[in-house]
Amino acid sequence: MDAIQQQFKQRLAEHSIVINDSQLEQFETYYRVLVEWNEKMNLTGITEREAVYTKHFYDSVSLAFYVPLNDVESLADIGSGAGFPGIPLKICFPHIQLTIVDSLNKRIQFLAHVVEQLGLENVELIHSRAEELGRKAGYRDSYDLVTARAVARLAVLNEFCLPFVREGGHFAAMKGSDPTEEIKEASYSLKELKGRIKHVQAFQLPVEDAARHMIIIEKRAATPRKYPRKPGTPLKAPLV
Repeated sequence: MDAIQQQFKQRLAEHSIVINDSQLEQFETYYRVLVEWNEKMNLTGITEREAVYTKHFYDSVSLAFYVPLNDVESLADIGSGAGFPGIPLKICFPHIQLTIVDSLNKRIQFLAHVVEQLGLENVELIHSRAEELGRKAGYRDSYDLVTARAVARLAVLNEFCLPFVREGGHFAAMKGSDPTEEIKEASYSLKELKGRIKHVQAFQLPVEDAARHMIIIEKRAATPRKYPRKPGTPLKAPLV
């Protein structure tokens, strides 16, 4: 274990997230595969090792600082890209049944390789638009927790993500800068999609003190039949 891994492990332990050497090795393998594949396809602009551990791994796991992941059985990560936050959360909480949804098949192929290399089980990788999959039985109104990290504005994310959340479950929107205006803009979409903001947590990433915000939304009832609308519509005509 080198200094970067030791520091990463210690920072998680400060939030009562304890990982063993095997899990640390999974993170290191993930880093190596990410950098290797990033030379062939655009997965991330961040490749320096310490930055990946902070801005991708730690940032992803930060969701567990504010949501009790030990109580979560099923997690859907919508628009996961290179696997954030879903894969880091799965490494730390192996019991979770993880579903990752992404609209680009190349990214799904990358994630399939990551899952194989890390030896992860109970991970489903789906090449699909969220608007299409969110209408299918087995996915709609099904998950304890749904996440999205820096995908779109909250009014759009609500329509992408809330249809996947079971009644009484939660959607966690992981944001960077202050989301106050986004939250105001999203009030109508929350009402339409049966969501209620439970709390908003502000924190800073270590080292750079970059701002992060976690918007935790509770799903209060089943998704109305007319949502989500057809692919492309939420982005072109957000519920505002």
